[in-house]
Parts: sequence; structure tokens; C-alpha cells
Amino acid sequence: MITEDLRTALFSAPDLKYRDFQAKLIPNLERDSMIGVRTPELRKMAKQFAKRPDVGDFLKDLPHRYFDENQIHAFILSEIKDYDRCVEQVNLFLPYVDNWATCDQMSPKVFKKHRPELLTQIRQWIQSDHTYTVRFGMGMLMQHYLDEDFDPDYPALVGSIHSEEYYINMMIAWYFATALAKQYEAVIPWLEEKRLDPWVHNKTIQKAIESYRIDAEQKAFLRTLKVSAK
Repeated sequence: MITEDLRTALFSAPDLKYRDFQAKLIPNLERDSMIGVRTPELRKMAKQFAKRPDVGDFLKDLPHRYFDENQIHAFILSEIKDYDRCVEQVNLFLPYVDNWATCDQMSPKVFKKHRPELLTQIRQWIQSDHTYTVRFGMGMLMQHYLDEDFDPDYPALVGSIHSEEYYINMMIAWYFATALAKQYEAVIPWLEEKRLDPWVHNKTIQKAIESYRIDAEQKAFLRTLKVSAK
């Protein structure tokens, strides 16, 4: 079976120091759920196993036992060339995504060619009650709609999200910090008018100040916009 073959491959390439490092970065996962295969090797395995005629059996075999399997699943989906099939598979997988790394590293290449249709999916994802589905939707909005396809209504989609979930709030801040770097004039009112939740507001400023894409004058102004998080 493909899952057994995949696990055999994974357990032939563990790096325990890397596993321990990962466990610190993804504290909501048990260390025993990580094999410790490095990302370049996981991507290589994903390309190999994606060519197998029974790859569909692996994609259906949910939930996976190991973090590394989830990573390979995400990398396989990222390479699917048919948009409708890719969206279908992403929607089947998202409820089982349980960490920020798998969520953020799943980036289907085909989405770039289907931005009008993708917006419908994004609106559905960010309305989910599943943390990493919401985070994924915001990530796709950040990746695909902050350049030539930007619309001032898109930050409102992210800004309308209010959550107690750390990994959702971190993505909101990441989105707005990136938006400041790319669409400063359109996005700065969100901070000037304090439309974001206080923690997200301050985290956005922190991440923006850390960015090399925001100039010194803008950073100085952003520092004046910090609010009390109480």
C-alpha cells in the first residue's frame, strides 16, 4: 500500500535534531507525531509519490498519523494542475490540517491562473470554524491579491475576522503587515482608525517594523500608532 511505502521512505530519512527543532516551533503537536524529515526531502518524496497511480489512496487515507505525511500531502496538492480537482482535494484535506506549517506550506500553483474563481473559495474558507481553514484562506488572499489584483475590499475580508485563536490572529497581523508593504496608502487607515483588535493591531505594527520593505519614515509613523493591549 502507498501509505506503508511512504512511511518506509520517511523512516529511512529522519533527522532527530531537526525533529526536536520542529517540535519547538509547532508546540501544539506531539513530538512523537514527527519523524523529522527535512522539507527538501519531503518535497522530493511528494513529487515521486505523486506519480504513482495509487496516489489517490494516500490522499484519501485521512487523518494521517504523522506530521511528515501531512506535509507530503500538502506538497502533492500544491502540484495538482487541474484547478477544480485541486480545490476539491484541498477542501477534503483542510479539516485535517492541524498546524501552521502544513497550512502555510500548502500553496497550489494552479491558483495563480484562477484568481476570479479562487475568491469564492477564499470567502468560504475564512468563514469556517476550523482554525487552519481560516488561516489558509487568509494566506491565499495575502499571496494572490496584494499586487495587481488588489482591491480595497479585500483587507476588509480579513479585518472582519475576530478570533481568540492565536494562529488566526497571527495570520491577520501577517496579512496586514504584508499589505502595508505592498499597498500602504490603502491599508494604513486600518491602523490610524484602530479598526483591528488591539493585540492584532500591535502585532501588525511589530511585523511591519521588522520588514525591510517598509521605509524608515513609515516605520517611525507606525510606532506612534501602538495602542494599549488591555
